[in-house]
Amino acid sequence: MWTTFNRTGTTHLMSISGLHVTMVAAMVGWLVSFGWRRLPALALRWPAQKAGLLAGCLAALVYALLAGFAVPAQRTLYMLMVAGLAMFSGRIVAASRILALALLVVVVIDPWAPLAAGFWLSFGAVGALLYVGSAQVGELRGWRDKLRSWGIVQWAATLASLPVLLLVFQQFSLVSPLANALAIPVVSFVVTPLALLAAVIPWWPILALAHLVLGWLMVFLAWCAGWPVWVAPAPPVWAAAAAGLGVAICLLPRGVPGRWLGGMLLVPAVFWPVDQPATGEAWVSVLDVGQGLASVVRTREHTLIYDPGPLYSAESDAGQRVVVPYLRAQGISRIDTLMVTHSDTDHSGGAASVLSALSVEQVSSSIAGSLGGRCVAGQRWAWDGVGFEVMHPAAEAYATDAKSNHLSCVLRIEAAGRRVLLTSDIEAADEAALLARYPDSLGADVALVPHHGSKTSSTPAFLKAVGAEQVIVPVGYRNRFGHPKPEVLGRYEERGTRIWRTDRDGALRVVMGENGVSVSAWRQERRRYWHGR
Repeated sequence: MWTTFNRTGTTHLMSISGLHVTMVAAMVGWLVSFGWRRLPALALRWPAQKAGLLAGCLAALVYALLAGFAVPAQRTLYMLMVAGLAMFSGRIVAASRILALALLVVVVIDPWAPLAAGFWLSFGAVGALLYVGSAQVGELRGWRDKLRSWGIVQWAATLASLPVLLLVFQQFSLVSPLANALAIPVVSFVVTPLALLAAVIPWWPILALAHLVLGWLMVFLAWCAGWPVWVAPAPPVWAAAAAGLGVAICLLPRGVPGRWLGGMLLVPAVFWPVDQPATGEAWVSVLDVGQGLASVVRTREHTLIYDPGPLYSAESDAGQRVVVPYLRAQGISRIDTLMVTHSDTDHSGGAASVLSALSVEQVSSSIAGSLGGRCVAGQRWAWDGVGFEVMHPAAEAYATDAKSNHLSCVLRIEAAGRRVLLTSDIEAADEAALLARYPDSLGADVALVPHHGSKTSSTPAFLKAVGAEQVIVPVGYRNRFGHPKPEVLGRYEERGTRIWRTDRDGALRVVMGENGVSVSAWRQERRRYWHGR
């Protein structure tokens, strides 16, 4: 269902949007003002208009608090408060100044708000509406003028959100204006009022009617969701800023010369090129997903996911929250191979989200009854001059009743004579099996520390045979297992191995190619003060 909302650009309607807060305030304010006028004792003491205004602001506050006090709800609440204070004082305040004061209040109360996409989408959309509305002269007369005005509003809101959507989500819905043209009035003026009424008057036919209307709307939105969605790599900040300026130029009134220049400023953000490895080069990214493993291997024209990360809860997993957003930011929508190394949920929990969000050509796994074929030692293939080999488990291991860790798929990647060894959750017995199967060819330049640095793995003999100069520990910050174990880290330190950790260094990228092998850490390249030392 949420996929449908995302593809049609209607997610904002299924959350607590500013429009809902305004609607609740208007309904309560009108009811109080209506009743106040019919009570002379009250009407003579205080004007009904001010009583309704105060009641509306209080209702907006209560509703925003019940809704979780998100940025869109805050923005609307503060705008209502500023407008209410202006009316109480008898002053006329420009809408743009109200928006600016609301922006100031949000930032003062929550300085971190600008880090949320909702902050920019919310204030940007309202700012765009005020921007295009300032060019309107006179009243709207006739249905044609009103229809045209509605179209301009939809066009402004859609265009204003484009830079933010590309920068944060790397996609935007091409059918969003059409979907919102119907969904906004239906949800705002039919479904939401009925749901609120049912909360006050618990009579089942009210909810049944709301459900029926929403069901009809979902049929329309499901049809709209079948339309294409524009997907592009995340543009740099300067390209998004240029696109914002382009939006402002495009929304200038008709007759202003040079509006086509706005469209030119949108081009870098909309058509930003995909960054790709060179032929014969491989990029291995170990993502920061907490206690678990999710990694992406890229060659010139191919992509492999080596474990899609952990399951966080019944509603959330690393595939949905980390892997898919990362791939979209890289401009990747098709996966050649999804390798799910074994059944433990800290490695396989994100598989369903990856399969539903991306086009996956094949699945390789050690899980019984998996969607794809089994990973078996000896499987080899090459992509764009980069070699891949599955080194574990052996075919006969599937006939035993071994625990899932012993069936972990081990993958070796070789590019330009450099090697990376991905080990998943193998334990000491599996390391011994690898030593017996590859007595002289286990060497690698970079390796994943087996089983997150558990004391059941990383035997001295295995470390000596691999001989990696750099290792990566995929581990969660202050995880309950105490990984990596101090004695395991000590073995690597005795060998002079450089240790990288996702809990300390964030996501890590290994680049193999003609220039050798290098490892870079996200938090070192993009350090923020809250990351600590």
